Amino acid sequence: MCGSLITVNREQSIRKRDRLVAHLPAVAEILRGSLLERTTRHQSGCRKCARGEGHQVFVLSVGYPGEGMRQISLRRPQVAHVRKCLKNYYRLKAALEEICELNQKLIRLEPQAAKTGRGKQ
Repeated sequence: MCGSLITVNREQSIRKRDRLVAHLPAVAEILRGSLLERTTRHQSGCRKCARGEGHQVFVLSVGYPGEGMRQISLRRPQVAHVRKCLKNYYRLKAALEEICELNQKLIRLEPQAAKTGRGKQ
């Protein structure tokens, strides 16, 4: 009974891992960082800034250990693509964490399968 339960858990974990892998976002379209939205204002000579409106600016901010931050100014047409790539990054990161957890579970199940006489197939 215990051996069949392990086999079921193992098969469920493998199926779940395979589903996660099948639904990974396009790896070529990922970006790490944060999208910042700022308002800049000219000191003088701009009617829009004089009214207090300012100019909307988007920046991709990426941190690097030991190096600080890199900020990339974006044009308005780039913002939607950058948002999509950031979302893909976080989806990929979450999926990788879940896949790692499933792989750890499979490793823990493996010694039990060997003890019951069921090795790798």
